Amino acid sequence: MRVGLCGWTIAQSAYVRRFPLVEVQHTFYEPPTDAMLARWRAQVPAEFEFTIKAWQVVTHESSSPTYRRMKQPLPDEAHGQVGAFRTTPHVLAAWRRTLECARILEASAVLLQCPKSFRPTAANVDRLRTFVAEVERPAGRLLWEPRGDWPRSLVAELCTELGLVHVVDPMQTETVTPEQTYYRLHGTTGARHVHTDDELRRLHDLVDGRPTPYVMFNNIPRTGDAERFLALLRDR
Repeated sequence: MRVGLCGWTIAQSAYVRRFPLVEVQHTFYEPPTDAMLARWRAQVPAEFEFTIKAWQVVTHESSSPTYRRMKQPLPDEAHGQVGAFRTTPHVLAAWRRTLECARILEASAVLLQCPKSFRPTAANVDRLRTFVAEVERPAGRLLWEPRGDWPRSLVAELCTELGLVHVVDPMQTETVTPEQTYYRLHGTTGARHVHTDDELRRLHDLVDGRPTPYVMFNNIPRTGDAERFLALLRDR
């Protein structure tokens, strides 16, 4: 069992004493410098694990509000040319930068988190297929969180064909790749949701017996929820 948080949330020195891995969020909004990434890697124990989110330029259209958090705004010519797995120069450059970040951190996985607006249209499915088939893959696993209303049969087909790990919030749905479980818990009723004891027990029962499941908390009160879940694991 690997339990961690999406984002440092607390000071790094305190974090590494409590959790064995972190999912880096900075790489989604705007990747940090090589120096900062190398410092993160050097300041954690050798066995500490990083996973990272791919830069939003790969997955999110230029109209996404998440771009407001970029310090360097998208150039004018990039508008309408990014996101949705387009194989444009801007997207391919963003993917190369994502891979560089993963290499520096020695990340075990890279997450492709799609917005809900990325629907299962023929055009989007074709773009995903083309992108994953043509680009360089990370050294670790390639994770995919489609979100939105995607048919399970189509998700299973794409995960098998493209070698993807299906990421879900288990309080909402179940993964089609349970042999490589990677859960991201966003909050059952919203980001401020505190998971109940019943929900945490259900989470335990879902992953019990699976080979090295990853359980990542992404709701706002995630530190407390993750520590309660770790306490449950110790008790059981």
